[in-house]
Amino acid sequence: MLKTLLSIGVMTMAFTSLPAMADADHPHVRLETSQGTIELELDAKAAPRTVKNFLSYVDEGYYAGTVFHRVIPDFMIQGGGMDAELEAKTTHDPIALERSGLKNQRGTIAMARTNDPDSATSQFFINLVENASLDYQGLYQPGYTVFGHVVSGMDVVDGIAETPTGQQGPYGDVPKTPITITGAKRID
Repeated sequence: MLKTLLSIGVMTMAFTSLPAMADADHPHVRLETSQGTIELELDAKAAPRTVKNFLSYVDEGYYAGTVFHRVIPDFMIQGGGMDAELEAKTTHDPIALERSGLKNQRGTIAMARTNDPDSATSQFFINLVENASLDYQGLYQPGYTVFGHVVSGMDVVDGIAETPTGQQGPYGDVPKTPITITGAKRID
């Protein structure tokens, strides 16, 4: 009996320690960057419209050639909408803010937007720390839609966060050497 229980326990640990696998509710995306690879797991159950929007840009090859144009250590890295000259790429219509219930914790990905809560298009950011001030806190603090998290490549994200930045035209916190997203694709 003890051997059977031990066998079941070992098998359970083996299955629960496997890396997260992609499925319809949790698709995976690989971001290839000039600094290395970042793998994301998205949460289509928590943020269905946001994940659909992000995947439409991924499937169209939109992110290839965009840069991380805003890098703030101990806060976040932002990209997905501008080229190396900081020219904004044409986007689809904005999507409405979703209250996914997910928090802006270290390693999560969220949609960037303007002051209008319903203005997110292609730009996203990856949180470097817990950013509770970016979570939904009511009507007057609508927060930012978190729609997934980094499952591998957080060392790449942290490396991007350490790059020297400065002012470029009207933009601050721009990496002095462009950090390019060379491609983004769904993976199994």
